[in-house]
Amino acid sequence: MAFQLVQHGIQVQNVIRNAAPAVLYEAALNHEPGSAISATGALIARSGEKTGRSPKDKRVVEHAEILDDVWWGHVNIALEPDSFGQLRELAVNHLNGSERLYVVDGFAGWDPRYRVKIRVICERAYHALFMRNMLIRPTADELEQFGEPDYVIYNAGRAKADQRIPGISSETSVSLCLRSGEFVILGTEYAGEMKKGVFTIMNYIMPKQGVLSMHCSANASDEGEVSIFFGLSGTGKTTLSADPRRHLIGDDEHCWSDEGVFNIEGGCYAKVIDLDPWAEPDIYNAIRFGAVLENVVYDADSREVDYSNSSITENTRCSYPVEFIPNTKLPCLGGTPNNVIFLTCDAFSVLPPVSRLTPAQAMYYFISGYTAKVAGTEMGVTEPEATFSSCFGAPFLVWHPTRYAELLAEKIRNSGARIWLVNTGWTGGPYGEGQRMSIAHTRAIIDAIHDGSLEQSETVTDPVFGFEVPTSCPRVPSEVLIPANTWKDKDAYQAMAEKLARLFHENFRGFADQASTEIRAAAPRVGADSAPATGTA
Repeated sequence: MAFQLVQHGIQVQNVIRNAAPAVLYEAALNHEPGSAISATGALIARSGEKTGRSPKDKRVVEHAEILDDVWWGHVNIALEPDSFGQLRELAVNHLNGSERLYVVDGFAGWDPRYRVKIRVICERAYHALFMRNMLIRPTADELEQFGEPDYVIYNAGRAKADQRIPGISSETSVSLCLRSGEFVILGTEYAGEMKKGVFTIMNYIMPKQGVLSMHCSANASDEGEVSIFFGLSGTGKTTLSADPRRHLIGDDEHCWSDEGVFNIEGGCYAKVIDLDPWAEPDIYNAIRFGAVLENVVYDADSREVDYSNSSITENTRCSYPVEFIPNTKLPCLGGTPNNVIFLTCDAFSVLPPVSRLTPAQAMYYFISGYTAKVAGTEMGVTEPEATFSSCFGAPFLVWHPTRYAELLAEKIRNSGARIWLVNTGWTGGPYGEGQRMSIAHTRAIIDAIHDGSLEQSETVTDPVFGFEVPTSCPRVPSEVLIPANTWKDKDAYQAMAEKLARLFHENFRGFADQASTEIRAAAPRVGADSAPATGTA
């Protein structure tokens, strides 16, 4: 008997459930214009007008039982239940008009004690293959016993949202109802909305069980020692966790329970703009049969992809199963982390290449989620721009950031994990004057964290930011470790340090009312009592 979706209000008879990649390739090539097979065997797909997420169109349905749970505001914009019902009806009606539908049933979370059953209902084979990669794929026996899902994603991205519905501000709508366990997508065919929708769901239900959900990568040594890497785009999260001497647990989304760390996903979603096969061979070699390439430009005759071409979007990406990376740890589980590493790209050239943080400082800098971007040169601006994203993933949070920070502090205290802040940004002066931190030095720092040698180094206290700064590290010149020593003008360094400290203070005002005294006391210092550390006793 064919698989049915009548329990979801869908009457379509031709429902293809958990299809093999070859079946989805054939369907995409036959029914979805713009589809092609790359020279290396990946499915090339176009996501239409939207080539990235639409965070301003994200809504969370407001119900009495979750009012005190959700961090309402610009991240979680409230939506009335009646409006969600109308959006769901639009999506179901659209899907009912399809000749064929695809269903992907899979799991979020590698630890069976916490895994969540997810069902994706979509009309595009490209979306089905994408989520087949990104969810954890059930075995034949697990699929037979799957039953009803915990959450259902209705992807009707080809249909537009009705802006007359109260609370809807555009033709795109991405809405989540935590009470009914439903996620509705309208007006966007960008596949990443489904992936991040699952992460948002996990960001709600995991903390209710005392489990910390995290926007981070993770790897493990042969001996099972685990490190997790937090960081916003461009800080090196994926690059530094992909270590040939360690085993990859995952590249983007994880949970930390009392038993250890587990990956949420069954795949990876890598940026491929300017992909270099020599610099990132694992990602390059993963782009093969079963992978999905999004919005890339390719030669019509050879089918070779031009990874440097951003004419469609800068956000070109590839989705592939996690096992396509050779040194992946399967199942994607690890023990309690030994090291927690916050990555930042500080274009102000103020933060040290590596610092040791206390649990209170970890909470403060975790809530802050700092990195810096270099402003666009087309505007003639060379000043760095500070970027703050709570918990290194604000768009996907559901609870207030302090909830995740408190969970992190609890996990750190119970485990004794060491906390490090690693700056992969500028040294010797800000962007335009100094230079980017040597990747060789950053890798040496990560190696020293892993082999324990950095923990034995003597430290000095940074007078502005308060954390402990190692004064020596194997294969890293000692003068590089203290930022003030790399600046020719020490007064200019001090002014820049205080400028960045003030930016931290301004950003944290939005969280101070729910932060503990301990967290607030971990803020950087501003004033005459702060002076540059030089590394001398």
